[in-house]
Amino acid sequence: MTTATTSPAPTGGPATDPLQLIDVDHVRFYVGNAKQAAFFYAQTFGFQVIQLADLTTGSRETARYLLTQGNIRFVLETPLNPDNPINDELRRFGDGVKDVAFNVHDAEKAYERAIANGGESAYEPRTVSDEHGSVTTAGVKSYGRAIHSFVSRTGGYDLLHIRKGAAFGPEFKPIDFALNEYNLKNPCGLKYVDHCVGNVEEGRMNHWVDWYENVLEFSMFKHFDDNDISTEYSALMSKVMASGNQLIKMPINEPAEGKKKSQILEYLEWHSMTPGVQHLALRTNDELSSVAELRRRGVDFLTLPDTYYEAVWNRVNTTLVEHGHQPVKEDHERIRDLGILVDADDEGYLLQLFTKPLQDRPTLFFEIISRRGSQSFGKGNFKALFEALEIEQERRGNL
Repeated sequence: MTTATTSPAPTGGPATDPLQLIDVDHVRFYVGNAKQAAFFYAQTFGFQVIQLADLTTGSRETARYLLTQGNIRFVLETPLNPDNPINDELRRFGDGVKDVAFNVHDAEKAYERAIANGGESAYEPRTVSDEHGSVTTAGVKSYGRAIHSFVSRTGGYDLLHIRKGAAFGPEFKPIDFALNEYNLKNPCGLKYVDHCVGNVEEGRMNHWVDWYENVLEFSMFKHFDDNDISTEYSALMSKVMASGNQLIKMPINEPAEGKKKSQILEYLEWHSMTPGVQHLALRTNDELSSVAELRRRGVDFLTLPDTYYEAVWNRVNTTLVEHGHQPVKEDHERIRDLGILVDADDEGYLLQLFTKPLQDRPTLFFEIISRRGSQSFGKGNFKALFEALEIEQERRGNL
């Protein structure tokens, strides 16, 4: 028997800092048709579609599909009734990320601390439980349409069980999905969410930096200005916020003045001038294998200018040697053939590549990233990346 309550919420876990974030519990997307979207993410990105909550499981308001790969958990949610408020968001924004949910020791206490810190409630604590355990969630509003849920779990629904494929919650049931066996035999190698990037209005980046510092008690990790991220035509500014253990990183972008329209402004104009999640960076341990498999499956990636590889190896390997690191070990020609970007700093290097938008509106996209020591975000690639983005904006008539 499944029951839903709003209080009291189970405490679960040891006494600790209420805003100690353990992991990204899941990322929830609002989509127009969750069943069809599940096929897209399974086919193109190799996700396992393992559970669902819909009319057949007693969920009368929405259908939700749980997709997993490594330690990544996506929940695709679709409204089932015309008066559901999710419909309004889909009309205004299209498919996209609604909720980046954090696993905590006690969701109710984390919520109360965030509200006391000045946060605005998205929804109050609620608990769903059965004989196997319980899941407590509570949410605060972030920039634009985005929210952050706090999630605490007990019994068979705790994080260790979830990571091993246990039921996501009492309302979820297993699904026998056609592509699951194929994806196990042909893995894409994506492991977990490395970071989540938000686009906000011009002049509001520092407001949201302060929000993450004050409400969620994050701290500044990196800062890039328009001298770092610019081309002849467009520019942006970015600050990277990180949780106390630096496990969860949330870069925040705002447009900067340029001759033409930046990618941030393009996003906002096609997102009802409302801030939101621009992209999710998904970590892999083998960039070349992951990108090769994703390309084989039909993923559309940005195309770099031919001149990029004329200078990249001297720049990257010189930086690595200067700081006592070995040069890039991956096959250089294969990196070029796959169109992968490379960057280095004093800690090591990284490999990264960005998809084109995942839907017809030029909004949400993914980044595929592998780190070999570097904990930065590819500063040396910003100019080449922006030039590639501007080519796509020009093709869309949005530059």
